[in-house]
Amino acid sequence: MGYLTNEKLTIVGAGGAIGSNMVQTALMLGLTPNICLYDIFEPGVHGVAEEMCHCAFEGANITWTTDPEVAFTGAKYIISSGGAPRKEGMTREDLLKGNCKIAAEFGDFIKKYCPDVKHVVVIFNPADVTALTALIHSGLKPECLTSLAALDSTRLQEAIAKECGVAQSEVQNARTYGGHGEQMAVFASKITVAGKPLSEYNISAEKWEEIKHTTIQGGSAIIKLRGRSSFQSPAYQAVKMIEAAMGGKEFTWPAGTYVNCDKCGFKNVMMAMPTTIDATGVHFSAPEGTEEEMANLQKSYEHLCKMRDEIISLGIIPPVEDWKSENPNL
Repeated sequence: MGYLTNEKLTIVGAGGAIGSNMVQTALMLGLTPNICLYDIFEPGVHGVAEEMCHCAFEGANITWTTDPEVAFTGAKYIISSGGAPRKEGMTREDLLKGNCKIAAEFGDFIKKYCPDVKHVVVIFNPADVTALTALIHSGLKPECLTSLAALDSTRLQEAIAKECGVAQSEVQNARTYGGHGEQMAVFASKITVAGKPLSEYNISAEKWEEIKHTTIQGGSAIIKLRGRSSFQSPAYQAVKMIEAAMGGKEFTWPAGTYVNCDKCGFKNVMMAMPTTIDATGVHFSAPEGTEEEMANLQKSYEHLCKMRDEIISLGIIPPVEDWKSENPNL
């Protein structure tokens, strides 16, 4: 079996549903034979490693560990789903504080054990600020670390395809930018359906609001249907992101990226933008949209700034003016 690279890929949180799906997807796509599974839960990660061996992927060199030094040392690519899910009784601040602390430790491990890692994808929530925390602590260049944002856009694409009665792939340029969740900015002005502008389908204002609601609540809908959070779609999209960074097909769905751009007017945040991931890292351009779309993006950016300031107040990351002392690349 031919692989895209022989370099080490470390999957953080590999004992969980998302992590285990990422391992299998990476091997099925032939990214690299050298995959290290890392998790603090020994039975889970051990079990996933055994199952992957039972798949008998040709030439695969699957290792597993609960030791971060072993997991991170020599890693050239990393995907992390290693955050904690929100549990009953937890407040939003509990989740934010807990997962950003995990992200800070994750970034510290990168700086200590694999500072020359080529690309890192962070997918645990709230990804906009966990990825920012990891970037600050890791010391990496901004183009070397991204967060998962594509699912909001693929959910928008699906909803429009259903409404217009076409195959999902016939909907092009369905995009959401900014933050994840309630504050995402939905961009529809450049969408085409079967080659025609979306405006030609005469979707009513009421139906369009329904489509936006479906997009924003896409993750919640999966929980209601399956009784658990999404795991197959984030696993697949995250692996496709790292595939692009390895030199495979470019990833052109929006990715969360560090933005400090005078032209855009967005400063010192991680946010979904028009992006391309390739072997040189992630690159973004300024979003283009209607006046309403840009106003919604501004609101989303302001929400991200509030979240960023909240983790600063919690002492998890330093004030913005001190970021360079932690990461000279910012």
